Formats: sequence, structure tokens, C-alpha cells
Amino acid sequence: MTRDSFDAIVLGVGGMGSAAVSHLAARGVDVLGLERYDIPHGRGSSHGETRIFRLTQPEHPDYVPLARRARELWRELEAEAGVDLLTETGSVHAGPADGDTVADALESCRAHGLPHELLTESELAERFPAFDLPAGHRAVYQPDGGYLDCERAVTTHVNRAHDHGAVVRARERVCGWEPRESGVRVRTDRDVYEAENLVVTAGAWAAGQLEVLADALTPKRRVMIWLQPETPERFAPEAFPVFRADVPDGSFYGFPVHERPGFKFGRTPRLAETVDPDDWRDEPTPEDETLLRRLPENHLRGGAGPTMAMETCLVTESNDGHFYLDTHPDYPHVSIAAGFTGHGFKFCSVVGETLADFVTDGDTDNPIDVHRLAGRT
Repeated sequence: MTRDSFDAIVLGVGGMGSAAVSHLAARGVDVLGLERYDIPHGRGSSHGETRIFRLTQPEHPDYVPLARRARELWRELEAEAGVDLLTETGSVHAGPADGDTVADALESCRAHGLPHELLTESELAERFPAFDLPAGHRAVYQPDGGYLDCERAVTTHVNRAHDHGAVVRARERVCGWEPRESGVRVRTDRDVYEAENLVVTAGAWAAGQLEVLADALTPKRRVMIWLQPETPERFAPEAFPVFRADVPDGSFYGFPVHERPGFKFGRTPRLAETVDPDDWRDEPTPEDETLLRRLPENHLRGGAGPTMAMETCLVTESNDGHFYLDTHPDYPHVSIAAGFTGHGFKFCSVVGETLADFVTDGDTDNPIDVHRLAGRT
């Protein structure tokens, strides 16, 4: 017989939802996680093997304490589960010397006393020979950055949740939810469930589940590519840090080689293609490949080898670039994490902890003021 009543229900079990289910279950909360696809799956923003982790936060200096707490929690999860999730390579933020990327990265490092170095383009190339940035570019190097094995992280969080008694159901689509006199009722394509608390971590589908964010979330299509480098030793983890680089060909981010053949990188277009998460072009195109290959052809020495793979992902942007992490303004028993704008996966661990705080304590001590809903929607 299917159970239909829980302490909490989590909508969406990707990066954020898996962490929420894990933290809730570890606190003894009777929790149900609902995922419309597989666990893990490739239809959202928690796939493609790796995601950048960095303490440098050019988006806003207030992100730094949250990133530090996220790092602590990732290391605790690794120790508990006996798996490797976070590989440290250092991180690079590069761009024109007078550009925002460098200035904002420096501000976040200085505001929180992060160890860092400001390098010229030639100093960066001497340290990491793959880079060939234009004259006049600068790079902020921070030694604690690296990458997370994102699919393994989702799996580890779900396994931990199972170990603590959570119920997780994949391939079950949520059709809607409604507040009750006490708690919520959630309707899926298979059943109806009730709970005292609801946690919405539905990624690109969050706007459809939350009227309060209906005009505040924009799903967009991005493409990742893996190339086999012509000089592999330059793209190994010990020689090639994770990076963001603003160059004349666009804004790019990337990773060293990790398990799959080739090193991975992507492009953040200024005007990304807005999509319907239920009906979008998920197959990469030759045009995508041409745009992406401009980076190694012009700015990564020995990187423009054969294409090994390409994948698309959905990035859900918020109106102001900061993700939403708060309780619902009308229903305090409904918690929200959404709009991570392509740079959220590193925070999954601390977002899961924060959502568990909302459910068990009503609020959190984690530093999330910039992510609260008030005045932003």
C-alpha cells in the first residue's frame, strides 16, 4: 500500500532537492522526494559530470560565507559516505584588466580575506601553460577552488537520505499542490500525498509550481562540450584550474579532464535562448560547436583537438542574478530554492541544510539575506 502522508515533501530531486531530502532525513524528518525524471537525470542542471566549486564569488561578496559553509558540508558528506566529491584545482577568474569580472572577483576575495593572486596574462600562462589570454587581460587565482562530481553528489545525497528512512520516487510528475488548513496536498500523475511542509526545488519547473515566482524565473538553454586536447598534460587537474574567462569571443567557463575523455567547457551567452522546459531543443547543433570551439582555437594552447561529446542543460535565471532561498511569503510551511542562474550547484550542500532549517526550525542562521524573496519579485 502506498503511503500518502509525510512530515515534508520535496518537489524535485536534482542537486538542490537531493541535498534537501538528505538533510531532512538525517534530522529524523519523515520526508518524501518526488522527481519527474530519473535520479540523477540529464534534463536539468545537475548533470554533465562536473560543476565548478569556488570560494571567489564575483556575483556578490556575501556569497563567500555561504560557499565556505558549503565546502564544509561537502567534506563532511565525503567523509560520511566514503566517496570523493570535491577535487581542488584552484580557480581562475580572468578578463580585461578594467573589466567587472576581475574587479568583482578581487572584491569578494578582499572582503573575506581569501588567499589570492592577481596575475597578468603572461604570468597566468607561465603558471598554467594552457592559457593564452589577450594582452592586457588579468586573472584572479584562488587556490581553494575546484570541481564537484555532480551526478555522484546527487546519488550520494539520495543514498544518505535512504539510509535515514526517506522515501524517494522517480518518474512521478507533480501536477500541482495546494495549501491545506494544516500543511499541503500534492497531486502527481500517480497519487495524492499530504504533508505538514513542502519544499520546492523544481529547477526550470519551479515557476509552474510557485505563483510568487511566476514572472521571476527564466529557463535558458546552454551547451557544454568536451574536447580531446592535443597536449593532454596541460589539461590535467594538477595543471589546469577551473576557470571563468571573458575574452573577445565571449564569456567561457571550464574544467580539467575528469574521467570522460577530453576537458569540458561551456559558454555563457549574453542573450541565451529562452526555452519552455517541456519543449526545447536539447540536442547540440553544429552551430553550438562552432561557437564553443572559438575559445580553444584562440585562447587555450593545445586544446583544440577533436570533439568527444556535447550536452545541453537548462539554466534557470532569476530576475536579478541572485538565487531565491526563503520561505513562501504567504505560506511559511512552504520553502523555496530556485533561480540558481547557472552558478548554483556548488551551494547544493548548504542549500539543503538551509531548507532543512526552514522545516525544522522555521528559519536559518546561514547568511542568506541577499537571497530572501522580500522586494525581489
